Amino acid sequence: MARGGFPRGGGNMGNMMKQMQKMQRQLEETQKKLEEKEISASSGGGMVEATVNGKKELLSIKINPEVMDPEDVEMVEDMVVAAVNEAMKEIDQISEKEMGKLTGGLNIPGF
Repeated sequence: MARGGFPRGGGNMGNMMKQMQKMQRQLEETQKKLEEKEISASSGGGMVEATVNGKKELLSIKINPEVMDPEDVEMVEDMVVAAVNEAMKEIDQISEKEMGKLTGGLNIPGF
C-alpha cells in the first residue's frame, strides 16, 4: 500500500473512469430516447385521451364529443386530469425501467 492507504498503481482507477464515462454516455443516450417517447392514456372508458412525452410535456388531449354535457363539465375536467395523470405515471414507469437497466438499481441523482 502506498501512503494514505491507497493501493499503488492507477490502472484500476483509469479503468473505472473509462467505465463511468461509458455509463454516462449510455445514460445520456437512454435519457434522450426516453424524452422522444410518446405515451397516451385514457379515462372514462376511452372518452378522454392524453398524450405526453418523456419530458413530461402534455402534447395533446382528445375528448369524445359524446362526453360534452354542458350540465356536467366537472366530469369532463376530472377525466382529463385522470388521463393526464395516468400518462405521466406510465412515462415515469418506463423511465425507471430503462434507467434501471443501466444503473443496476443504483439511485443516481439527476437520472
